[in-house]
Amino acid sequence: MSNGVKKIGVLTSGGDSPGMNAAIRAVVRTAISYDMEVVGIKRGYAGLLNNEMEVMHSISVSDIIHLGGTILYTARCPEFKEPEVHKRAAQILKDNGIDGLVVIGGDGSFQGASRLAENGINTVGIPGTIDLDISCTEYTIGFDTAVNTAMEAIDKLRDTSESHERCSIVEVMGRTAGHIALWTGIASGAEYILTKEVFKGDFDSVVAKVLQRRALGKKNHIIVNAEGIGRSDEMAKYIQEKTGIETRATVLGHIQRGGNPTCKDRVFASAMGAKAVELLNEGMSNRVVAYKDGEFISYDIAEALAMQKGLDEYLEHITHRLTSASAMKHEK
Repeated sequence: MSNGVKKIGVLTSGGDSPGMNAAIRAVVRTAISYDMEVVGIKRGYAGLLNNEMEVMHSISVSDIIHLGGTILYTARCPEFKEPEVHKRAAQILKDNGIDGLVVIGGDGSFQGASRLAENGINTVGIPGTIDLDISCTEYTIGFDTAVNTAMEAIDKLRDTSESHERCSIVEVMGRTAGHIALWTGIASGAEYILTKEVFKGDFDSVVAKVLQRRALGKKNHIIVNAEGIGRSDEMAKYIQEKTGIETRATVLGHIQRGGNPTCKDRVFASAMGAKAVELLNEGMSNRVVAYKDGEFISYDIAEALAMQKGLDEYLEHITHRLTSASAMKHEK
């Protein structure tokens, strides 16, 4: 039975991620099953402040589950950090009869949702970010698609790197979190994986590994570099100068945000979207949906944002064994 939430809004905020449309679809159709009205808010919090809204029906979300991006569009909204703006946004929602809001985005989006909750709007966040950097959850929507996109790009790049006996530095996204770099580095058999959490700027150690592997007969070298470190062009120039091996840098950039979401992203997004509406129907507010230990659960937003998460320790551990020169020494 509903606990008073009759009309909900849904928006996507911050960076887009594959699977957001699947989440929107789940929110809309789950809400309708509870006899709630649903309003799509375009362009995130910026669109909310501009009253960019449209009523959504079941047919509104037909044939979108396989699409990348977000049909509601998204935008940054720096002004949404101001208390007066929070009050204005909450009043706009109330004026439109919206008493519940689902926010699909990252940690900055959740901070905005929490401020709206303080101003009387029932809010639930869904973790939609390719970076996997929301600490309360083991999975964020878009991560699987992003790492598969990066892996496929590196597989293609290795072909040309092999043909030219070249060293290739591939920069992947991830801001301050190295999860994309770690996963794609392992999946693509990279010789070196550089993440902000572990790498301390010692280019000479990278040079030494490249030279060790060349001495063992390795003709091409793939180095995955996390966006949080950057400096890929500078690194490529340094390695080429020190080793004499032609070295190129490739920045994959925003292609990692696009493309049709994988099955995993579609399923997880659908489950998280449905869970968000269930929480609102139960009268919950100021919550973030999370996936933990095989279950879809929720946390208080403040509690969720206070959590810390590093790289997977075991995955980080095995990279050293899988990429060590000693692991190759009997292959010649």
